Amino acid sequence: MKKIDFRNIFLAIGLVAVIIMLFTFDMSYAEVWSNVKRAGYWFPACVVLWLFIYMMNALGWRAIINDGTVKPLSYLRVLRYTISGFALNNVTPVGLLGGEPYRIMELTPLVGAAKATSSVFLNSMMHIFSHFCFWVFSIVLFLVLYGSSMGWGMVAFLLACALFCGLGVYFFLCGYRNGLAMRALRFFSHWPFMGRRVKTFAESHEDTIRKVDEQISQLHGERPGAFYFSLSMEFLARMLGCFELQFILLILTDDISYWDCVLMQAFASLLANLLFIIPMQMGTREGGLAIVTEALHMSGAYGVLTGLITRLRELIWIAIGLALIKAGKK
Repeated sequence: MKKIDFRNIFLAIGLVAVIIMLFTFDMSYAEVWSNVKRAGYWFPACVVLWLFIYMMNALGWRAIINDGTVKPLSYLRVLRYTISGFALNNVTPVGLLGGEPYRIMELTPLVGAAKATSSVFLNSMMHIFSHFCFWVFSIVLFLVLYGSSMGWGMVAFLLACALFCGLGVYFFLCGYRNGLAMRALRFFSHWPFMGRRVKTFAESHEDTIRKVDEQISQLHGERPGAFYFSLSMEFLARMLGCFELQFILLILTDDISYWDCVLMQAFASLLANLLFIIPMQMGTREGGLAIVTEALHMSGAYGVLTGLITRLRELIWIAIGLALIKAGKK
């Protein structure tokens, strides 16, 4: 029997998800095209901007993979897996159920199962950890720019965000020091319905999982340069991504600063990630942008239009990522 190529499975999942999204778009195609024409050259600028963001993500991941124990992977190969992985994350519920298994399967023949799993796991941890760092930075930025005019409701909201982000930073720092894979599996082994399967998996792959945990703790303890370089690339990629909001809002108004765009991106992404089970955060990001723009005394319609342009840019990069799944295959 001919062996099934897992790339075809991932490609099919992505294509089906994109078709569903196109048919469930909550705006007519005439309105979409009208908004694209209104955006003018800012729309292709947003698409190109994300190439540089993915390049920074790939630099951070490559620093994790190439630790001297395996044959160094080329930057273009890592970039291809990065773009395809994000594309699959964007079209699957609970995000990491798509792109991360794909990356592990691509890397396993090159670096081995334990190394592939640990590097992908570490990269995902770094990606999420940079979220928390970005949110903490944005809370401080909001206090500096608008702290003098805050009401009690905003104070309570920021305190809740600060507590959530502080717990997240503490959790990830502990995970980097002591490993996280086995702890996570033990935690999920107590969940109903899935607990028994998780426990069986953990027991049958205990040696591999412990190797993964060892490599996770080694990155923070023995390779601090690679650790902070990877984290810096992820954080700077998020800061670079805020220019997309400014590009789009400059279509609508000249009265928008880069730092306001940072705050919009931070709080909108916080809401979107709290509702992570929705593919591409359909509707949550637009709602988050609308709420934040109103809090910054801007029209909520700006946030909705920004969400639409951002969604179109994502669809383009999803298509590119799905195409790259098959690219370079011998």
